[in-house]
Amino acid sequence: MHVPQVFTVSILVLALIAGIGCARLELTSIKATQQRPSNVAVYFKVQTESGEPVGSLTANSFRLYEDGQLVSQDESKQTILNPQVAAIHYTLLLVDMSGGVSESGNSELIAQAVGTFTDRVEKQQRVGIYAFDGSPDLSPIAAFTDQEGSAKAGVQQLTTFKPKDPSTNLNGAVVKALDELDGALGRATQPLKFGTLVVFTDGTDRANRVAAEAMSQHIREKPFDVFAIGLGAEMKEPQVKEIGKNGTAMAADKNALVKAFDDIGAKVEARTKSYYLLSYCSPSRAGKHLVRIEASAADSQGKNEKIGSLQADFDATGFAPGCDPNAPPSFDVTQGDALAPPKPEKQDKKDDKQGEKKKESKPAPKRAAPAKPAPSTTTKAPSESPRPAKQLQDFNP
Repeated sequence: MHVPQVFTVSILVLALIAGIGCARLELTSIKATQQRPSNVAVYFKVQTESGEPVGSLTANSFRLYEDGQLVSQDESKQTILNPQVAAIHYTLLLVDMSGGVSESGNSELIAQAVGTFTDRVEKQQRVGIYAFDGSPDLSPIAAFTDQEGSAKAGVQQLTTFKPKDPSTNLNGAVVKALDELDGALGRATQPLKFGTLVVFTDGTDRANRVAAEAMSQHIREKPFDVFAIGLGAEMKEPQVKEIGKNGTAMAADKNALVKAFDDIGAKVEARTKSYYLLSYCSPSRAGKHLVRIEASAADSQGKNEKIGSLQADFDATGFAPGCDPNAPPSFDVTQGDALAPPKPEKQDKKDDKQGEKKKESKPAPKRAAPAKPAPSTTTKAPSESPRPAKQLQDFNP
């Protein structure tokens, strides 16, 4: 059947329009709070629909609406604060230094690749470097500290590293590294805490100290981003993807190693930059309100604007003039701002059934008293959002 050319062109135009219309941003609210005199702050991340992080947005990229009414930038004085006033990001780099690596003559190159990664990531995060071999424990190369550049200073230790056990305890090392990252975040003082694990290895697990299933379960249960870098012919991409749930890089030979580390470093850096702390002065002076933050961003060619939004509640009781939007927000995790882990789905169903049985005959069982309400109102984080490490069931922007 002959299809008229005009009809064909019309379908194409409609498809293009539909494609453009579907382009959206995904804004994920992590935490919101308010404080007097009239400050409102929201911490969130911005991604594309496909999950790619969106960084480098400015205060002018956002529009604010309170209860559906646009709040002018002149009135709100909206600004993007340095997220580090409320949040901390830690990245643990786990480096394979088993016999196959340390005796290959590539230690200098590995140190160079690690240095490239550290130079990029340490600008926005705290970085810790740990090595592993066939031993049950990790070897700290550069532990997490509050001193800037501390990880870079320890990189050269990799050039002289001697394994205690030439085997490869990959599975056990990943489990240990996730626990180490969790513990380090638990000691941090910032109320909002995010973790990333980056694993480099040139071979599969040989020590058999920890089963692969146990490692995979640990990766799933810890709400951290996990990336993996594989080197050489022994490491196949499917094996690397079992570890790197958020991204992988493959280096076929040592010449591609530095680029593989830099590629993963760029991904970690981009994810960090996709988090925003937007602060503004609310014109509201009493009552509870709904703020909607709308973001817009063009593509790399400056076209096809993408738009997305999020909503958060706040209480303006006692609000008054005199707001400074640059004042650090008060995310007090001891007073109810903690990102509580959601109940597992199965547990929810179990609780519902028990509630149905006891609803008519007995009152609901007593539960632990909730924390004393904070002066601020907060929004709950979505299930994939990162949470403070100490409040996790063995710590996902």
